[in-house]
Amino acid sequence: MFEFAEARRNASESDGLPGQSRSVLSDIRRFVFQRPAIPTLVDSKSDALREDYELRIRQRLELSVSEYAIMNIHKIGIAAPGSYVFEEFLGGQAVRRCWPGHLATLERVDGDFERQHVYLLGRKKRFLGLKYDLLGLNVVPLFKMKAIRVQRVPDPSDFDSPRYVLYDCSGGYPVGMFCCYVRSSIAELGETDQSQVFMAVVFNFYGKKDWPDHHIVNAAWERIHNRVTANILNRFKQLCEVRLQEDGAAVMSGSRKRK
Repeated sequence: MFEFAEARRNASESDGLPGQSRSVLSDIRRFVFQRPAIPTLVDSKSDALREDYELRIRQRLELSVSEYAIMNIHKIGIAAPGSYVFEEFLGGQAVRRCWPGHLATLERVDGDFERQHVYLLGRKKRFLGLKYDLLGLNVVPLFKMKAIRVQRVPDPSDFDSPRYVLYDCSGGYPVGMFCCYVRSSIAELGETDQSQVFMAVVFNFYGKKDWPDHHIVNAAWERIHNRVTANILNRFKQLCEVRLQEDGAAVMSGSRKRK
């Protein structure tokens, strides 16, 4: 608890919210080098708990992962209702305050969260007009995200009230899928916060499915993804919990103004 509070002070603005992305160097420090206060990776492939999480997500999303080389699941508890958490994820503050916006600029097409493009270092033009930018690989955009399944309101028959958005990723280095999945906590699994947030990614690096699991490129990018995702989730937890407190205080005072 102390470590999380200390990390919040180091990366927060005066209002307690996580600080916005300011530069490429600050993004590298905050998202790549900084050790997250709360570990989020469900890392053991033989662990029964991971298998349970994976099965629940795959069944709900009807998702097959056998064709992808990398599958990572990250999880964090948030002291806020699932509906609140999911709408915060879809909102603009989550992008501005929880994403490394200078390192990998995330833009919504026509303001729509269902279609997004990611640009490496914010670059939208190819170097020297070349068709390919980096070792023959396209990085403009770094990749595209298209929502292929969205559930903002849970089915009444689902006891854990799941909400999720599933993106197909294409056009760049991660050829695969990304999912944000929010549900109520399950006491039997030892979960104590009001909601649980999962970020799951399955992909092949530039479509290279035939690379072995121990390939150096897979291993390097998996480590980077895990560190960045863990920091994103820690910052998202901070964002949701601080803004929920702000909203509660605003309601009590008769004001609904939010920062």
